[in-house]
Amino acid sequence: MNTMSASPDERPAPGKGAARVLVWDLPVRVFHWLIVLCFAGAYLTAEQERWRLVHVTLGYTLAGLVAFRLLWGVIGTRHARFSSFVRGPRATVAYLGSMLRGRTAHHVGHNPAGALAIVALLGLALAVTASGWANYQDVGGKWLEELHEAAANLMLGVVLLHVAGVLLASWMHRDNLVGAMITGRKPGRPEDGVRSAWRSVGILMLVAVLGFWWTQWQGMPTGISGGPAVVSGKAVGPDRDDD
Repeated sequence: MNTMSASPDERPAPGKGAARVLVWDLPVRVFHWLIVLCFAGAYLTAEQERWRLVHVTLGYTLAGLVAFRLLWGVIGTRHARFSSFVRGPRATVAYLGSMLRGRTAHHVGHNPAGALAIVALLGLALAVTASGWANYQDVGGKWLEELHEAAANLMLGVVLLHVAGVLLASWMHRDNLVGAMITGRKPGRPEDGVRSAWRSVGILMLVAVLGFWWTQWQGMPTGISGGPAVVSGKAVGPDRDDD
């Protein structure tokens, strides 16, 4: 039978009332929502000198999160590993074609289109943070600043496409994918789930990020609350008119 020969990650959707199994461990979920927060916050504060340190702090956090996700994509749980969901262009095109026909297979983990979006977002996040760091250090000049802005805008575009794809897949499969990234659970067979949520790693991630934010807050210049602004790591006071 075709169902029996299908990959464990690519089977017909379980019927209504099917058991929900643990698919996304806590580190994956913490990473997901922290990167949403960091990118949104950094994007919204990009043009505001008053919030420069907030922008930079969120950028550094974004870089750290991506570094962790790359590591966890190798040593993490089953559905977190890149080897379980990254596919070639042919699989992605085939999946998109099946979506147009309304006959997509159910994927317990990431589907091929979602996998492509994740890889693109990780790559763009690296480009955004690297170019942002170089700008903050006054390295590269105007062209690097423009590259930083272009990479951020492109990343926003991919984010919007990803959100649209998630909503469409949720509707087609009658499966709340946003909710699954909160609870970690999706409809599936017992053998499709992961054994551990790795709560300790997820909690350590959150503590590390909050600790980093706290140290940044403690060393925050008064410019963010009305004092000297921060430009390229140096405090700059208001212009004086001696006339």
